[in-house]
Amino acid sequence: MKVYVIGIGLIGGSFALDVKANFPDAEIFGIDASEAHLKKAKELKLIDKPALMADLQNAEVVFVAVPVDASIEVTKQVLDKIGENTLVIDAGSTKSKLCAAVSAHPKRRNFLAAHPISGTEYSGPEAAIPNLFRGKTNIICEVEKTAFKLQEKAMEIFSKLGMRIRYMDPESHDRHIAYVSHLSHISSFMLGKTVLEKEKNERDIFDLAGSGFASTVRLAKSSPAMWSPIFQQNKENVLETLNEYIQNLTEFKNLIEKDNFEEVYKEMERTNHIKSILNGIN
Repeated sequence: MKVYVIGIGLIGGSFALDVKANFPDAEIFGIDASEAHLKKAKELKLIDKPALMADLQNAEVVFVAVPVDASIEVTKQVLDKIGENTLVIDAGSTKSKLCAAVSAHPKRRNFLAAHPISGTEYSGPEAAIPNLFRGKTNIICEVEKTAFKLQEKAMEIFSKLGMRIRYMDPESHDRHIAYVSHLSHISSFMLGKTVLEKEKNERDIFDLAGSGFASTVRLAKSSPAMWSPIFQQNKENVLETLNEYIQNLTEFKNLIEKDNFEEVYKEMERTNHIKSILNGIN
């Protein structure tokens, strides 16, 4: 199986690792805008050989793992170059604009819109880790628009990599993911910003930072080059979630200002219900 991975970073590199581990006959080719990334990916044995977009006519599977601001044009270029039986999978964090952009492409049936919800705060080929996707949810959008035989090929790959599959339309995906992923990253970035600004005057502040702070601000180490385009593509949903979040913060602040700590307690107690939900997921 000839697999071409476009974008050899955390997601693309981890996908390459797992495909090599689960499909012994797979030959992995890497395409990346960065020559340094390709060199490092080869050193780390994430890929077998570097390749060019012109080589995609030889591909059986193409996995697109580039920032979402590039994914639309890259995916269209890929569809222009592939053979009739090639499966193309996109792994980006937004889906509506991409699905709309390729909807009229002559090879739309070769394309599967996917979002494996997995990752870390790190980026680049060095961030790739084995079994990144095992036990993680992979959201598939507009599956009915993908040729059935290519659906089967994709499901075989996802199953071997240990993914759990959910089906969703692109608009619902983008709306839901704004709450559970995009808002989390914004919160982390802004908490980090708040503490950094305070630290300018109070140098000891990080000496007091414990595991709670570290876990909450962890996502602020994520790549701005990846996340800024995500916020742009999903702007309407991100703004909706931010408005609700800001409203909740303001109400919580008002309770403290009014010394209404009985209601502060009740607010936190009601939110404790999230433990049972997250325990069910994990």
